[in-house]
Amino acid sequence: MTKSRSPQHIVWDWNGTLLDDNHAVVAAVNSVCTRFGREHIDIDEWRTIYSRPLRACYETLLRREIAEDDWAAVDELYHVAYRELLDSCGMTEGVPHVLQDWAATGRTQSLLSMWFHDELVELVTARGLHELFDRMDGLRTSVGGGSKDEHLRAHLKVQELDPAEVVLIGDVLDDAHAAEQAGAQCVLVTTGVMDRPKLEKSGYPVVDSIPEALTLIAA
Repeated sequence: MTKSRSPQHIVWDWNGTLLDDNHAVVAAVNSVCTRFGREHIDIDEWRTIYSRPLRACYETLLRREIAEDDWAAVDELYHVAYRELLDSCGMTEGVPHVLQDWAATGRTQSLLSMWFHDELVELVTARGLHELFDRMDGLRTSVGGGSKDEHLRAHLKVQELDPAEVVLIGDVLDDAHAAEQAGAQCVLVTTGVMDRPKLEKSGYPVVDSIPEALTLIAA
């Protein structure tokens, strides 16, 4: 860990971290590729391309500038295709056991996602995980693609948490950036849409599974 204080609270990311949705993500991205005449990609190629802000990421993917109207179309295409496969997404290895293990220590945890808030709460509740989190926050705007930075600060503030005692566990560099800006710790996992070399550039610990992440911060 990069800081000396032992974390007392975990902020979990959802998509790609606790939820194993890589196949749905790739299918949704390929629906965008089809619309804009770009050849399809696989998860490995998407991991090398993926970055935030997402609009710039899709400009790299599609090899063109994306006008405002086109960006709205990209956003809609992606989410329609993703939602069609959402029910087929399982949980990442070790979930929910790692969540239960952390709760058993008497320390706390919450969920912060860039997925849409109402859908997030419904999905987490349907999977019986909601009682493990002190709070769940998702995106409360109609169009996604922004940074988690301001959302993390608000998430910690409303819970009256000391950022120095918080660790954010996520799967992309935006999680690392948000943690750094908030003054929190961070552990990154390779379970999602960003490859290890990119994650390691953050300077934060990078592990290959959720159980490894929990072992690291509980040590």
